[in-house]
Amino acid sequence: MRRTWPTILLSWLLGTAAGVAAERVNLIKVEGPIGPATAGFISRAIDQAAENQSQCLVIQLDTPGGLLDSTKTIVQKFLGSPVPTVVYVAPAGATATSAGCFITLAADLAVMAPATSIGAAHPVAIGGNPVGGEEKLDDTMKQKLENYAVSYIEIIAARRNRNVEWAKSSVKESASISAEKALQLKVIDLIAKDVPDLLAQIDGREVGGHKLQTKGAEVIEIGMSARERVFQLLWRPEVMFILMLIAIYGIIGELSNPGAILPGVVGAIALILALYMAAILPVSLAGVTLIVLALGLFIADIYAPTHGVLTVGGIVSFFLGALMLFDRADPAFRLSLSIIISATVVTALFFIAIVGAGLRAQFLPVRAGRETMLGKVTPALARIDASGGKVFIEGEYWNAVSETVVEKGQPVEVIGFDGLTLKVKPKTQ
Repeated sequence: MRRTWPTILLSWLLGTAAGVAAERVNLIKVEGPIGPATAGFISRAIDQAAENQSQCLVIQLDTPGGLLDSTKTIVQKFLGSPVPTVVYVAPAGATATSAGCFITLAADLAVMAPATSIGAAHPVAIGGNPVGGEEKLDDTMKQKLENYAVSYIEIIAARRNRNVEWAKSSVKESASISAEKALQLKVIDLIAKDVPDLLAQIDGREVGGHKLQTKGAEVIEIGMSARERVFQLLWRPEVMFILMLIAIYGIIGELSNPGAILPGVVGAIALILALYMAAILPVSLAGVTLIVLALGLFIADIYAPTHGVLTVGGIVSFFLGALMLFDRADPAFRLSLSIIISATVVTALFFIAIVGAGLRAQFLPVRAGRETMLGKVTPALARIDASGGKVFIEGEYWNAVSETVVEKGQPVEVIGFDGLTLKVKPKTQ
């Protein structure tokens, strides 16, 4: 018996250590629109959770929607994930709208917090239209896009044994329901008030042949990398809008004040970033056209004597263009009215005050250099004729020539230049 006690104690300690090591759960938090940065973050988190041999990866989700391509990337990663995935729509008040609905249904376990909602998965609302506006799609394309989204969400719901009919209605009819209704309709698996409650409820569940041991597990949060944070920050409509404004101010500022350099460099960088984002975000061509028209009207009013009529037209055009730049029906791509109004006022003031002053300055009389001597009157220091002579002007002695002979002491007027020689003529009283 004495020999067996150490063996038993060692086995118990090793078993306990192994159990503690196994009881580990990874958590990530996804907030805001679904885009390339989000898809990359979730994919990396799944790989890291699998490498850590975590019991599961919990994705705490709160999103108004996003791009279809990024949503597909996430769904494909979920379906092929070596570690169980749990989408938790939280905290209270959070939504899994549009793209979030697809992502929630694709998880191994779908959980929602009280007072949350899910649904409204219409294809245009998840970035299905590459040009960024429902008005750009004809009826045939709309129908094709809707049919594709219906079949795609149907496959996902069937794969996860969830309510297929409701899933289809979330696309066809933009149906949206609360967490309690989602549980009743078997759209989700559980309702949990917080992460510890979630882990306690899923403990012991079979997922992909693996029995979860999550009750009391250590929760290790995986954060976004610096690169992912930067791209997530950039991938927002308001950021692209601000970059457009910086590009406009910088480039026009450089054109109106040649040689400043810094405004042109900053404007060029902002323009490149805005164009890059325009290839990802659904931008309306009509909105861009109206903004370009507004800039043309602002500049034209600086030169044309319209007494501000073109500037008023530019302000209206800019406001409507900003309003139409993204699809305001979709919260994921919505610019707030406060941003639009502020940008309109700032842009109007910029062109009226700064650019207007810069461009008008180019038409002012020259105030430095030899051109300032034109029209000046000075007495001849010596006799001036076609062969030469001398004058003293602006603190310097100049050679001078005149087609009419000018005697010493007679006043002459500067009328031109011939290299470093002044052309003068007699000044009559």
